[in-house]
Amino acid sequence: MRRLWLTFSQAVTVAVAVVFVLATFKPDWLPSGTSPGTSSGAAAPSLPGALPQALPASANLPALAAEAGADAAVQGSPNSFARAARRAAPSVVSVVTTGGSRQVDEEPAPQGTEPWFRRFFGDKGNPAVPSTGMGSAVIVSADGYLLTNNHVIEGAGRIEVVLNDGRRLQARTVGADPESDLAVLKVDAEGLPMVSFGQSDVLQVGDAVLAIGNPFNVGQTVTSGIVSALGRSGLGLNTFESFIQTDAAINPGNSGGALVDVEGRLLGINTAIYSRSGGSMGIGFAIPVATARQVMDGLIRNGVVTRGWIGVQPRDLTPELAQSIQIAEDTRGVLIVGVLDDGPAAQAGVRPGDVVQQVGGHVVASTAQLLNEVAALPPQSRANLRLLRAGREIDVQVKVAQRPRQRPSATDGK
Repeated sequence: MRRLWLTFSQAVTVAVAVVFVLATFKPDWLPSGTSPGTSSGAAAPSLPGALPQALPASANLPALAAEAGADAAVQGSPNSFARAARRAAPSVVSVVTTGGSRQVDEEPAPQGTEPWFRRFFGDKGNPAVPSTGMGSAVIVSADGYLLTNNHVIEGAGRIEVVLNDGRRLQARTVGADPESDLAVLKVDAEGLPMVSFGQSDVLQVGDAVLAIGNPFNVGQTVTSGIVSALGRSGLGLNTFESFIQTDAAINPGNSGGALVDVEGRLLGINTAIYSRSGGSMGIGFAIPVATARQVMDGLIRNGVVTRGWIGVQPRDLTPELAQSIQIAEDTRGVLIVGVLDDGPAAQAGVRPGDVVQQVGGHVVASTAQLLNEVAALPPQSRANLRLLRAGREIDVQVKVAQRPRQRPSATDGK
């Protein structure tokens, strides 16, 4: 019996060795459905990135691996923004301007060796920009309206847009608003891929965003980052400032392009960068889409943006100023340092030295907030101002006038 068992064992060993040799060097000699180590219908080990599944012995492993990767792509990686880029990229175009000599900024550049805020088409304070410029714009309607920055097209003799599909179309300016640095263009085309609008009002610091544009004229480029800060103001770029700050790489040529969320919805118009070299240093600024839509609607409807104005010169209330006018250092509000003669505020009884604490029931704690609240008031309407004067609160009714059209300046009245 023992000899019989030994003979059987040797025969099985030889048979397995023969099958192994044939499977290695002559697999086509073996019957279909046979392979070493796996019987027909047995469960094979799962591939990386794929769910465990039963694999036939004759399965093509490279093909199955490709299918598994495709399945993973369909499910979507948490680190991939491909879907957002596909949705938003067709609506972002390049803008080519020619002719004319365009002023970038009328204010002198800050002194020192480190440049501060630079526009996309030259350093702040350069006397003139070359007559050919490159920027970006966003298609906001299928019938050819586009939103971009005013400084992209300002003073241009000819404006041409290059669509994502390669088409080049002549554009005309519908209207421009230097105080918010926004402009609306129009091309004669139908069925254009328009952007979907998001809600910049619900943005939070840390939200992921993408910047899309044509930096350095290398072609459409998508960069990613997060929202670094909200409501940035006091930068000296525009009269009306409430920027979204992002660390998504923004460079010259991105100006007028789109800042979108992870669903490809428009959150802002890329406008400016902080840079010591002219390139991205992780601090970029975009105009919120809520502001952009308001300006865009006014420009399309009337060719101008209508804003409220009361004729005061405000200043942020610091603890030092509060002490000098003998009020509590923690008082919140905006100090009025000047009132225009015969202006709406003067006629309502506002005086230099008053502290504005509320406009129309909305609390204001900075000149930027005061400016935005007053600008949002309809001309010819009446608004209540709550003032702090000589230590006591008083309310005055002011008849709002229409804000005069002007270039942005650090000395503009409000």
